[in-house]
Amino acid sequence: MQSVITQNNIDAAFKLLAGRLDLAQTEPIRLVICGGSALIAMGLRQRTTRDVDVVALLNATNELASPDPLPEFLLTAAAQVARDLGLFDNWLNNGPSRGEGGLFQMGLPAGLGGRLTAKEYGSRLTVHFIGRLDQVHFKLYAAADQRDGTHLNDLKALHPNAAELEAAARWAMTHDVSEGFRMILNELLTQLGHESIAKNI
Repeated sequence: MQSVITQNNIDAAFKLLAGRLDLAQTEPIRLVICGGSALIAMGLRQRTTRDVDVVALLNATNELASPDPLPEFLLTAAAQVARDLGLFDNWLNNGPSRGEGGLFQMGLPAGLGGRLTAKEYGSRLTVHFIGRLDQVHFKLYAAADQRDGTHLNDLKALHPNAAELEAAARWAMTHDVSEGFRMILNELLTQLGHESIAKNI
């Protein structure tokens, strides 16, 4: 049976990944992580997840860069970690920012890079977790886009205020400009008790 990512093993997975990169003597890499694994690592919610979502990379000049594609040396090391810890094969992936419609490609929330929390795992791996405000943006968008209860529950656990939700909604509408999406977003905001925001967007 394959293992999920939890508060207890996420650190071990990154440490083992860093060790694999060291053994292969790869170039350093800096990952920007979002989603459930970032919620877990930052202590924002206690739950489990199947994977670690890479939304961006940080380059040598501290600029956000596309993670599509992820470097082959990283995927090779991640595959070894999956075997070592019994994780899902694609436990480390660029799903959120893959393809033309990805989060990075369509535009990340303004100021995201300044809200990252970094953790170094040796000299070749640094993991940057996105901040709470950016989680609100991503989770509101995902809850409306995918109609997935997990994203909605994550959003509720973040206890966003009205200003944060309005900023997140306006950002989400830059990713999907359709009237249908705006209607779904309105329904979701009303469900969250923010009907006034729904009327303003």
